[in-house]
Amino acid sequence: KQAFDTETERLKLQVGARPGAGAGSSAPPPPAAPEEGPPIEQPKRFRGQLKRYQLKGLQWLAGLYDQGLNGILADEMGLGKTVQAVGFLSHLREKGILGPYLVVGPLSTLPNWVKEFERFCPSMPCVLYHGSQAERQEIRTTRMATGPVSEKFPVVITSYEILMRDRVFLQNYRFKYVIVDEGHRLKNFDCKLIRELKTIPTENKLLLTGTPLQNNLAELWSLLNFLLPDIFTSLSD
Repeated sequence: KQAFDTETERLKLQVGARPGAGAGSSAPPPPAAPEEGPPIEQPKRFRGQLKRYQLKGLQWLAGLYDQGLNGILADEMGLGKTVQAVGFLSHLREKGILGPYLVVGPLSTLPNWVKEFERFCPSMPCVLYHGSQAERQEIRTTRMATGPVSEKFPVVITSYEILMRDRVFLQNYRFKYVIVDEGHRLKNFDCKLIRELKTIPTENKLLLTGTPLQNNLAELWSLLNFLLPDIFTSLSD
C-alpha cells in the first residue's frame, strides 16, 4: 500500500506539471479525488458486519457519489466487492435515493448477486431479470413498472447478453446507478457491450474488477472513457 501511495503521489505531480495544463489550456482538468467526509456507519438495514476495509470502500464510494463521479472498485478477488456494492446501495436507500439500480455481469455471477442481496439486505428487493422473452416481459410488467420509483422497485440484476437483447426495453428506465461486474470486460472500447451500455440512461456508473489491466493504456482509457467521457474524450490525447 505504501508503494502504491508513493506512485500515486508521483503521478499527481506529473499530471500537475504536464505541458498545456496551465492557463489557456483547453484540456479539462483531471477529476479530483473524492474528499473523505465523516466516517460512514454501516447501513442499519445491512445485516452482518462489514470489515474495516469494506467500510472504507463504502465511504470511498459514497464520496464518489457526493461529488458526482463514477469509479472503479478494483479490489483483489475474494475481498468482497459484491458485499461492498450491496452495502453502498443500501446506504443510498437509507438516504432516500430509491434508484432504480441495475447490476450487469456475467451469467455465472448473477445467482451470487441475488444471494448476497437476500442475505445482507433482505429489505431491499432484487429481481433476476433473465429467462425467456415472455418471462422477461412478465418481470417488466409485474416488478418493473415505469414511473415514480418506490421502495418496492427491485434492484435489477441481469447478464450482458440480456442487456444487449433487451436494450430497447431497458432504455425506458433512467437508472440511478449501473454497476458492471467483471468491468474489465469493457476494455475493448469498440465492443458491442460497451456501445449498448452507453445507450442505457443512467446517472452514475460503477465498475467492479479484480483483474489487472497489465499496464495497457488503451484498455484503461476504454474503461475511463465509459465512466468519464467528458474528461477522457480521446485516447490520442
